[in-house]
Amino acid sequence: MIVVYGSINIDLIGHAPTLMRPGETVLGSTLEFAPGGKGANQALAAARAGAEVKMVGCVGDDEFTGRALELLREAEIDLSSVRRMDRHTGVAMIVVDDTGENMITVLPGANGRLSAAALDQAGISAEDTLLLQLETPLEGVAAAAAAARAAGAKVVLNLAPYRDFPAAMLEDVSVLVVNEGEMAGLLEKLSAPAMTPEKAVAWLAGELDLIVVATLGGKGAIACEAGEIVKVPALKIKPVDTVGAGDTFVGYLAAGLAEGKALKSALELAATAAGLACLKPGAQPAIPTRDVVDEKRAG
Repeated sequence: MIVVYGSINIDLIGHAPTLMRPGETVLGSTLEFAPGGKGANQALAAARAGAEVKMVGCVGDDEFTGRALELLREAEIDLSSVRRMDRHTGVAMIVVDDTGENMITVLPGANGRLSAAALDQAGISAEDTLLLQLETPLEGVAAAAAAARAAGAKVVLNLAPYRDFPAAMLEDVSVLVVNEGEMAGLLEKLSAPAMTPEKAVAWLAGELDLIVVATLGGKGAIACEAGEIVKVPALKIKPVDTVGAGDTFVGYLAAGLAEGKALKSALELAATAAGLACLKPGAQPAIPTRDVVDEKRAG
């Protein structure tokens, strides 16, 4: 089972011709509501990839709660460890421009109440994979990683959204997933010089003694495992909306590794799914199902 410990949000998605600059007002066109949150997005991606998934997180007791959990319920994700709190459900305010690029502000709300005690109650075993992000309090993320590693579980950490974190947390991680910006932040934190992506993943994998995966947008993804570099290309597409593509990649990657795929095969699966997720608006609504991903790979 994949146990996802992380955020659950409702996304407010506005569309505008361009992204605003500080102090600038841009007139947009449409507004949509969609379930989101990095934890919930990755849980749904793993479930649509075919994995059995349990979600550990917090929501509010407000009008957004039902919408935030709707697609997770439809995917038959175990929500028994999702708690209701006396704060608003987390909200992400997203603006997407005509090229598919986006700006996001997150108001954590109930996500700020998530602690590792929730994982203790949910339970985790050596057969499980724990999937983590940095959109909930870091103390809880670090404690959850330590508890999972102590139980013998595999720990996959998506270092997003990047912020300062305790470096010791990486000692409990099996697979680290970063984008280019997050990788640059990590290299700076570790006082490493700037490097090409290939050299950076190799250096990080050796320095941290774990598998490092870096997503490179339209240039695909690159990883290093036991000194071996693996590269996969991105789908050649014209993106409609890149919101949620990274989370789709991470969820599919975790599912692929959990089902026993080799790293390259899991990366190919994840890269295809992430590319397909860019063809529809929104985060969770755009996540493709496994049959669609397999059909695209076969074609």
